[in-house]
Amino acid sequence: MNRTTAEEAVSVIQSGNRVFIQSVAAAPRLLIEAMTARAPELRDVEIVHLHTEGPAPYAAPEMRDSFRVNALFVGANVRDAINSGESSYIPVFLGETSNLFRRGILPLDVALIQVSPPDKHGFCSLGVSVDCSRAAVQAAKFVIAQVNPNMPRTHGDGVIHIDKIDAFVDGDEPLHEVPPPQYGDVEKAIGRYCAELIEDGATLQMGIGAIPDAVLAALGGHKNLGIHTEMFSDGAIDLIESGVINGLNKRSHPGKVVATFVMGTRRLYDFIDDNPQVAMLDVGYTNDTAVIRRNPKVTAINSAIEVDLTGQVCADSIGTRQYSGVGGQMDFIRGASLSEGGKPIIALPSVTRRGESRLVSFLKPGAGVVSTRAHVHYVVTEWGVANLYGQNLQARARLLINIAHPDHRERLEREALERFHSLPSSV
Repeated sequence: MNRTTAEEAVSVIQSGNRVFIQSVAAAPRLLIEAMTARAPELRDVEIVHLHTEGPAPYAAPEMRDSFRVNALFVGANVRDAINSGESSYIPVFLGETSNLFRRGILPLDVALIQVSPPDKHGFCSLGVSVDCSRAAVQAAKFVIAQVNPNMPRTHGDGVIHIDKIDAFVDGDEPLHEVPPPQYGDVEKAIGRYCAELIEDGATLQMGIGAIPDAVLAALGGHKNLGIHTEMFSDGAIDLIESGVINGLNKRSHPGKVVATFVMGTRRLYDFIDDNPQVAMLDVGYTNDTAVIRRNPKVTAINSAIEVDLTGQVCADSIGTRQYSGVGGQMDFIRGASLSEGGKPIIALPSVTRRGESRLVSFLKPGAGVVSTRAHVHYVVTEWGVANLYGQNLQARARLLINIAHPDHRERLEREALERFHSLPSSV
């Protein structure tokens, strides 16, 4: 093992290089800070990553000559840089991010990762984030690892032998944690409606946040659920430990919780540590619709910023302002719809915090369509469920108006009549 300091390790980075940073809670803070400290001597270093937690000092305005971000998903720490034009965003399905590295579409000079200490056989683990980080390690010319005893050793695709790592930097520090979100009556109502759609024996995909946690909290009476998802958080642990989630009906990896990254508290990280029930797999596999659809009754619950009255889903931008990314929504919306008995669900509060309707006649100018109206089946708000599958434009408008906030229904109906000339009184 080539053990060295962070400063010495990142000296390999040169102007004009493309550098990958591992995702979410696995972003290696010591390596990021050491690289950023070299800003005065570096120019035009391209930083590529998915969502990362923690500081992103390379995205600060004063770093614009030294570093520029090309994000595959937009987190809060790089959002301002991207919307100012100093950095940019690559629209891509999460399931295809690995291909960008493996096929040489985005050749990588250096990969900065965070791993568990090697075991007696010389294998480290990518731990909480396998996603496209595994592909980045395989494709990069030079791999630098922050070795952290707090990184859980996970089963699956995240195992890396020390021979594949060029430089090791000791970095014993807590992983970034995201506490369980607080949720109120709106989220509880959405959670109950979603739970009513979930059948016993279903395979679940859902993310992190108030709505997913509210859904999980409503599933205590269900049986034989499974998980095949891109990520899960603390909200799933109680259901796994109680046996509600046991994966018995899954056809792909029966009995196992399948994910590509996790984000939550230390409880979650301890739960996945050396847990053979949890398989952390490459995102090109977890998000492959051909893999997703093998499982029965795949129920995918995803969120949205806006949904228009034809069913178009904007989930990554607020008008022209980039907010997040395409991510895995389409991977799982399509995979669920192809699954036997599957249910793709878009769940969102009916209004914003400012009281504006999130069910709209037209998406904001510049808004990105993440899921098309041909892919959308169920839309859920705190006011009910709209099943759009097989419905024409006028019927869709009626169904969505019925689950909009009452304060906005009259206006939405008037605008729908102007657009479609007629509306059914009921569907």
